[in-house]
Amino acid sequence: MTKQKRVMAIHDISCIGRCSLTVALPIISAAGFDCGVLPTAVLSTHTGGFTGYTYRDLTSDMQPTMDHWQSLGIKFDAMYSGFLGSIDQIDIVIGLFDNFKEQDCFVLVDPVMADNGKLYAVYTTEMVKGMARLCASADIIVPNLTEAAFLIGEQYVGDKYDESYIHDLLIRLTKLGPGQIVLTGVSYEPGQLGAACYDNLTGKFGYYALEQIDGYFHGTGDVFGSALLCALLRGANLEEATRLAVCYTHKCIILTLDADTERRYGVRFEKALPDLINMLDEIEQ
Repeated sequence: MTKQKRVMAIHDISCIGRCSLTVALPIISAAGFDCGVLPTAVLSTHTGGFTGYTYRDLTSDMQPTMDHWQSLGIKFDAMYSGFLGSIDQIDIVIGLFDNFKEQDCFVLVDPVMADNGKLYAVYTTEMVKGMARLCASADIIVPNLTEAAFLIGEQYVGDKYDESYIHDLLIRLTKLGPGQIVLTGVSYEPGQLGAACYDNLTGKFGYYALEQIDGYFHGTGDVFGSALLCALLRGANLEEATRLAVCYTHKCIILTLDADTERRYGVRFEKALPDLINMLDEIEQ
């Protein structure tokens, strides 16, 4: 029997509003992997579209949790980090990668810190530099266009770019350290939206997009990153994994629109899980 692969997901928990761990854990588990978690914070709701939410910082619990894992000899096939709420958490996660990464383990970092040209309110210049150091410890990073600009210290270009600019940006992001980049929120033609990727080992670029759906949908970045991770663990190459993640995220958005679900509660990724499993099974055929 094939050994079940184990993933460590390092995100916050929003008790209401599908994002972060409440997205990553069920998607990775449904794909057939043993998903452990390292919670960074607990919130009563996520911060987009809700007010008056509670926030419990779990920074002080992170290192003792990791120390216990080390005492047990726990090993991971992949480690996956998302939103981190402080420079201390960034440094702790860098330590996690340093201590637990082995030859067959890959690290995926979603540098969640900005969107639409602006940093999130809790992020500082020091934390941006810290996130760049975290990306240096990763094998794969999944920034959006805003995060990519902050990581390399450039001005955000908005929608004023072409394929040549994106290719150059992808190459420059590998200079931070990761060998593979997936850049989300990329569009080469009106009405289309998807993701571009680059593998520094092969020199190959990829791009896949579907019909753009207007509006903002909470949690889609976590849906995308989790699906991408699952595809890579199933043996997909970077282009295949990017295509699958775009398709699954798009399906989740369509189902949310069809059900007229209030968007601040996140996308209906649960109903699309059978589609994800079918796509993952096709990779292995």
